[in-house]
Amino acid sequence: MSIIYVLIPIAILFVIIGLSVFFWAVRARQFDDLDKEGFSILFDEERKASSKTAEKPEDKPGQ
Repeated sequence: MSIIYVLIPIAILFVIIGLSVFFWAVRARQFDDLDKEGFSILFDEERKASSKTAEKPEDKPGQ
């Protein structure tokens, strides 16, 4: 029963930390555009693929 006196303050501390992180994220506008990050992953792959093809030398001298 005495362990409850330790667990309740720890649980309250975790709740306060979680709420403070949540409100910080809202204030920092982390949740404004949720679709942007999903699309940036898709477009990042296309950009990397196109840059690799642009760097690929087609005619090497001496071959």
